[in-house]
Amino acid sequence: MILKPQRDLFDLPPEVSYFNCAYLSPQLRAVTQAGHKAMATKASPWTVTVEDFFDTSERVRQRFASLVGTGADNIALLPSVSYGIGTAAANLPVKRGDRIVLLEEQFPSNVYPWRRLAADVGAQIVAAPRGHGGWTESVLDALVPGVAVAALPACHWTDGSSVGLEAISQRCRQIGAALVLDLTQSLGAAPFDVAQVDPDFMVAASYKWLLGPYGSALMYVAPRHHDGRPLEEGWIVREQSENFAGLVDYKDGYQPGARRYDVGQRSNFALMPMVAAALEQLLDWGVNNIAQTLAATTSQIEARVMELGFEVAGPRLGHMMGLRAPGGLPQDLSKTLQEQGVYVSVRGDAIRVSPHLYTTPSDVDRLGSALQSAMKR
Repeated sequence: MILKPQRDLFDLPPEVSYFNCAYLSPQLRAVTQAGHKAMATKASPWTVTVEDFFDTSERVRQRFASLVGTGADNIALLPSVSYGIGTAAANLPVKRGDRIVLLEEQFPSNVYPWRRLAADVGAQIVAAPRGHGGWTESVLDALVPGVAVAALPACHWTDGSSVGLEAISQRCRQIGAALVLDLTQSLGAAPFDVAQVDPDFMVAASYKWLLGPYGSALMYVAPRHHDGRPLEEGWIVREQSENFAGLVDYKDGYQPGARRYDVGQRSNFALMPMVAAALEQLLDWGVNNIAQTLAATTSQIEARVMELGFEVAGPRLGHMMGLRAPGGLPQDLSKTLQEQGVYVSVRGDAIRVSPHLYTTPSDVDRLGSALQSAMKR
């Protein structure tokens, strides 16, 4: 179902045409309100109960689980993607001579932990190049016996060009490789079901397509990894941690499922209510509906910019796109567009355009006119 523009739910002034959700999402008014209420609660600590340390976190866990088609026991609450990728790297068997497959020019949060692991054990990093037909065939060609981990996104962060995760997951299982996903640039705007892809670990930051605050991330952990070793040994992830009076009765066991991987202070009284509010809105809209709406919007943009001579990277997921000009991009293009109230990102040689449900037809017209003017300079 195509949704009507939801601009009134976001705190966006009319003079701003924001095509930069892949950088930072604008704030939903409901998320801002949840943050204000949460900060006011923390200002009165005598009103904070033991239940407050657990209830909101569990609500976030359950909503995120619903978003990706799994149970709450499979979800961990984190501060960042790099924390989640570091957790995966610490819990997957990689030995000397093994290979770790990434994408060429992949986002660094899903690169640096693997480079460290490879250096520590003597493994090899393999960066699959962008093929003429896209990423999927190139990754499949790289998935040969001896690969221990494929660490990938669902689309490239610079232009939205897609990665066929279901086919890649099947190949990983055939060769005994683990699959670790950073879905920061797709989750919430493109459908994803853990049952179909079956990753070992999947993590996404909250502050882009999940429409949440900066400083929070969420991770799916397959049940086969629930007995792993967390990056830190927090008190709240131990069994019976709800009994504050008994915290000095130290426990060796953990809370069930993926909770052992939660970051310390996961009950963050400011951020967790904001994450919960954002997830509630995404579930209310429905990710399939969001995806269909954004695909329609980017298709309109694609038709407009191709008339201006731009090339659009593909195949791509429907929520974002990369525009390339045969003669290259003018210097200071982002600044030039901002002068006309249009906000995009330039990543590498591409203009990254990433709308959301706040985008209106007039925003699309403004983008087209601004690009036409900027390319004539």
